[in-house]
Parts: sequence; C-alpha cells; structure tokens
Amino acid sequence: MTSILLNADEKAPMTSSAAPTRSGWAAYGHAWARTPGRALYLLLVFVLAMTAVSVLVGLFWSGVGLLILIIGLPIVVLSLLVARGFGVADRYLLSLTRLQEIGEPEWSPVGDSRGFLSTLTRPLRNGHYWTYLLHGMIVNPLISTVTFALTTAWLSISLGGLTYWFWGSFIPRGDGGEWGQYVAAALPRLFGGWSGWAVEVFLYLTAGVLFAITLPWAMSGLARLHHVVASGLLGRWRSDELVAEARAEASARSAAVQAESAGLRRLERDIHDGPQQRLVRLQMDLAALERRAGAGDVDGAAGLAREAQGHAKAALDELRALSSGVAPPLLQDRGLAAALGAVAAGAALPVAVEIDPAVDGAVSPEVARTVYFVVAELLTNAVKHSTATGVTLKVSLRPDATPPMLDVWVVDNGRGGAHLTPGHGLEGLRDRVAGLRGVLVVDSPAGGPSTVGVHIPLATMSSTPAGGPV
Repeated sequence: MTSILLNADEKAPMTSSAAPTRSGWAAYGHAWARTPGRALYLLLVFVLAMTAVSVLVGLFWSGVGLLILIIGLPIVVLSLLVARGFGVADRYLLSLTRLQEIGEPEWSPVGDSRGFLSTLTRPLRNGHYWTYLLHGMIVNPLISTVTFALTTAWLSISLGGLTYWFWGSFIPRGDGGEWGQYVAAALPRLFGGWSGWAVEVFLYLTAGVLFAITLPWAMSGLARLHHVVASGLLGRWRSDELVAEARAEASARSAAVQAESAGLRRLERDIHDGPQQRLVRLQMDLAALERRAGAGDVDGAAGLAREAQGHAKAALDELRALSSGVAPPLLQDRGLAAALGAVAAGAALPVAVEIDPAVDGAVSPEVARTVYFVVAELLTNAVKHSTATGVTLKVSLRPDATPPMLDVWVVDNGRGGAHLTPGHGLEGLRDRVAGLRGVLVVDSPAGGPSTVGVHIPLATMSSTPAGGPV
C-alpha cells in the first residue's frame, strides 16, 4: 500500500512533448475503440434532451405565468434546479465519449448569506443555473435532434448496407420492386448484364462500406460538438476559478489562524510547565542560599548553589528547545534538507532519509518551517506511539504539476491505527499544512504500516501565515 501511494502521488503528468505518437492505423483503431461509447451517448442524449425540454418548458413557463402570485417564484426556482439536474446528467453521459471531463461549476458564491430568502433566490442570482436552463430547454434539444438523425442514419446505412445481402432477400418483391434494374438500365456501362438484385446488393454494400469506414469520424465529430456546447454552457467559467481561489484562500487563512492559536497556547503551556517552574525553583533556592550563607552554613549553601546551577542549566536547555521550536537555527542557516537530516539523525529510531537537494532553492521560508515542524512531530509520534523499529522520510518535488508541489512522506513499520481526531496532534498538523493550502493524508490501517503524506503547493502566497510552533 505504501509503495502504491508513493508512486501514485509522485507521478508527474505527461507533457504533450512526451506523449507517444500514434501511426495513422493506430489512431484509426483508437477512434474505433471509442465509437460505441460515442454512438451510445448520441442516442441517449436525444432521449435526455426530449425529456428535459418537455419538463422544463412546462415548469418554467408555468412559474413565469404565476409570478404575479407568490407561488410563481418557487416554481421558477424549481425549474432552475431541475435544469441543473438535467445538465449534470448530460455531463455524466459525456463520460461515455471519453472526451475531457467538464469541470463542476461553483454553485454557491463566497460570503453568501444563509437566510431563507437568500437560499430561495440563490439559483436566480447564479448565472450557471440560467445557462443550464438554456442548454436543457433550447440548445440541447436542437443539437440532439440533428445529431440523433445523423447518428441513426450513419448507423443504419453502415449496418444495413453491409448486411443487405442477407436480410434483403426476405423482403417481398412485387412488380416494380426491384429498383436495381432501373439503375442497371440507366448505367449500362457499369451494370450491363447485372440483375436488379445484384445491383441493389452492390450499391447497398458500397454505401455500407463507405459509411462504416467514416463512422468513427462521424461519431467523433458529433460527440465533440456536444462536448464543445456543454463546455461553454455547463462547465466552469473563469469566475469559478476566482471563487474557488478565494474560498481556498479563506480556508487556508482560517486553518493558519487556528494552527497559530494552538501553537501559541502550546508554547504558553510549555513555558509555564517547564522554564517557569525551573525559574521559580531557582528563585527559592537562591533565597535559601542567601539565608544559609548569612547563618554561616557553608556546606548547605554550597549544596543549594549546586542545585541552583542545575536548575538554571535545565531552564536554559528548555528555553533553547522552545526557541528552536519557534525558529530552528539550523533551518535558517543551512536550509530545509540539512535541518530535516539533523532531525532524522537525532530521532530515537533509525530513519532512512531520501531528500531531493533541490528543495532548498524551491521552497519558501514559510513552507520550509512548516515542513520542518510537521516532520519533527511525525517522527516524535512514531517514537512514542507506533512501536516502530524504522522510519522512512522522503521529500521530493513535482515541478511539472500545476501548481508545482512539494511531497513529503513519513512511513513507519509500526502497529498503525493513527487517525485524525479533533483536538489531537495530527489534526493540528493538518490545520498547519492547510494554512499553506496543502493537504495532509493519513493511511494507517490497524497492524501497520503507517503512511503520512504532506503535499504543499510551492506557489503558496508568502503572505499567508504558517502558524506558530507545532
């Protein structure tokens, strides 16, 4: 499972320059392989279009006619919702053509209120609903009628022409029924001496062969016509990308704020439970040392001085550890690869490290800091909870992805069972990664192994806060 996850997520998309070229015959065979699905789509979409126009016309115009009454508005809204359903069904059927998938539009605007009236009128204020209505009530029925006629004609001539020699003999042939004899009489140089039946079979077979040869191109062209129309009326707009971008940015900032709040609370708790207690004890020891020194108890004062020195050293070590959690010096001085290597070397388990050296020049300081703390926390979790005997840390770049991605994998051979729980460590890590618009995936079946993957876009805005310490 681990190897499958690594390969699936790290595979870069194939560029057009690397795509294998097909010969003419191979391309023709490839087109033939897609012809049944496209022909089936062209037949089914006609049924869908006729159903849609019969439902939508009655529903929409009934609502328009009743707008003077209160009941008219909900009926119009209902017609828009039904149009959306027919449009989604059309996009689903388009998968039979094996053409490029059409993206789902953004149906809810960012920041839209949730009141009853706002929810009721939301379809009226969304242009996608109206284009879906236009597609289902006017455009698709017209196009489907034409493509259905051409599809049935092409299929019937192809199949009927190729098999006429068999089924044509069962057709009753009365006087004047053999039209082939008239063709033979009109073209004596071509069909001189041919029987009317032979001429009919030859002409039907010739038409069947020609239409069968061109069937893949005809089905492809008709299916692409539907696909182009559906892409324009049923697909995503440029504004949808902006809405999705704004929604993702808002979600990332919210996750970053939550992660920073949790980090600050943890830092405050660590300072209170660690260095603060040490310093309080140091203050008490110094006060006791002063009293004993004033009383002439040299040995007692020396013992208290040694204890105070130990508490001061422990407080200094804890403060250094906490400061490294805020801004690790190694990360700032030598980069992410060296910092992760140091974390792996200092772990209580053997860690096999595979780090792409190019990450140092590709990641921003926010991404590097987040990755450092996430990896450190994951290695700590593996030591504390997994009973693992070994860990693999892999960091790689996907520069050909859109946007370019940084992939981090931490795999241990422990007992598994890790999962995302609100208020616990992995949930906090996910929030922190989400603050950079990345994702954290966990695959940890009971019995192990456990795989945690972090995928962060390298095009993350530097202004997005990455949160406080983990």
